Amino acid sequence: MRIATYNVEWFNTLFDDDGQVLADDELARRRGVSRKAQLKAVGVVFKVLDADAVMVVEAPDQNRKRSTVKALETFARIFKLRANKALIGFANDTQQEIALLYDPTKISAQHDPIGRVDPGPAPRFDASFSLDLDTDASPEDVVFSKPPLEVALTVKATGKQLRLIGVHVKSKAPHGARNAKEATRISIENRRKQMAQCIWIRKRVDHHLKAQDPLIVLGDFNDGPGLDEYEKLFGRSGVEIVMGEGDVPCMFDPHARMALSRRMGAQPSTSRFYIPREKRYLQALLDYIMVSPDLRDRGPKWRIWHPFDDPECYRSDALRDALLAASDHFPVTLDIDL
Repeated sequence: MRIATYNVEWFNTLFDDDGQVLADDELARRRGVSRKAQLKAVGVVFKVLDADAVMVVEAPDQNRKRSTVKALETFARIFKLRANKALIGFANDTQQEIALLYDPTKISAQHDPIGRVDPGPAPRFDASFSLDLDTDASPEDVVFSKPPLEVALTVKATGKQLRLIGVHVKSKAPHGARNAKEATRISIENRRKQMAQCIWIRKRVDHHLKAQDPLIVLGDFNDGPGLDEYEKLFGRSGVEIVMGEGDVPCMFDPHARMALSRRMGAQPSTSRFYIPREKRYLQALLDYIMVSPDLRDRGPKWRIWHPFDDPECYRSDALRDALLAASDHFPVTLDIDL
């Protein structure tokens, strides 16, 4: 079985309010491509991935006028994907939903949130989480701008049940800063919020590991070991918190472990951003698929579909071009026997 995570940059802008695709020559929000070109590129990538389930990050918007499910299922029908059934959890107001697109002949899936609605040790992801963010002995309420998607998944052929948690953790970028000092302050505030969100997710991970639930945590963390200087201030990255440290049962992602063990030299990357001011590209490891110990024992295989780092992606002109046109992130897949 193949499970994937894929952040599709501004996927929402490729659909109208009726969930129909906008395959025209208007410029997309994706830099340098038209909506028609980006839509075709995303379709090519999904078709080649041929995944049983894809956690779609930055999925089309869900609101009174727009339907994430309708848009994704329309997209799947147009490109004849076998993963043609969509599932969404708690909607948000960022126009970037978290959704699961899956093959209903192979998998049954449902949104199954865990936790209390009122504030508590591990509240539901659409509630609030109390944590002292700035060590002033006064807890603050933390909320998710994009609540993680909790999925109860069953493999139809074997009856194997597992849990998926789809994640898009808040970015640390200092939006709105007017000077360097303000940028530093906002970055530190955002880092505190991000760390709190990752602690919250880890509490849910602890719940499932204690219950011995097979678990996969996947998505875009906008973070990783050694990614920026603020990690030194807090001592660790949010990814390390979710994975677990010390004597606790740990989740596993080989790319995260590689980054942790090798802070210098070449690193795996799942994203590629253009920096206009510097006229160059920045690469970063932001997207992960973490598995529980029992799933790791099944010998899973991870792959980052990077157009320059993965030889097969690079050799295929069509796939390489599609990956570059589709998004500023690249898919990550997990092949596992379930």
